[in-house]
Amino acid sequence: MKFFLDTADTGELREAAASGLVDGITTNPTLIAKTGRPLAAVVEDLVSIVDGPISVETISLDAAGMVDEGRRFAAIHKNIVVKCPLTREGLKATKLLTSEGHKVNVTLCFSAMQALLAAKAGATYISPFVGRLDDIGQDGMILIRDICEIYRNYGFATQVLAASLRHPVHVLASAKAGAHVGTLPYKVFQQLFNHPLTDSGLAQFLSDWKKVPTA
Repeated sequence: MKFFLDTADTGELREAAASGLVDGITTNPTLIAKTGRPLAAVVEDLVSIVDGPISVETISLDAAGMVDEGRRFAAIHKNIVVKCPLTREGLKATKLLTSEGHKVNVTLCFSAMQALLAAKAGATYISPFVGRLDDIGQDGMILIRDICEIYRNYGFATQVLAASLRHPVHVLASAKAGAHVGTLPYKVFQQLFNHPLTDSGLAQFLSDWKKVPTA
């Protein structure tokens, strides 16, 4: 399972990337807006930190606008993945952009049938939002499992990118379901390293080591 950091904050990205475990980045208009910087400047920094897929989202509502944005994004760097929403217009744009050789991440997916349409449109990634489904009383992990099963049934090359992961249990369940990628906020990525028994075990070993004679 690949880990993409869901951020546009270059500071936290540098810290996470130093672990050697970050495979890519996803962004969205909300994350870009939080930086207070122009999109191009942020993207140029991101591609300099992580050598992997960098998803940048379109904001147009029509396919022609999305395609135009996507072409401009893709021209910035070879690692750019264009994000299009899972709408009729978004899938039209996905079909055209992928036919031109661009990688597309279809986002805001909330049903398995939407995911099937995205795969048929040639999406590189599909982004089902787990946490947002949980927020309205549904089990977001059922969606991940359903999409993975459908894609396996028909041999689709589209990768399942589990998104809106709120805690390590979401990450674990996504990995067990077969998701190819988990995109994580910095806080959740940090939590993956932690376990109280690791901390207490290390403390005990270090304490006992101090009792070992030096000569």
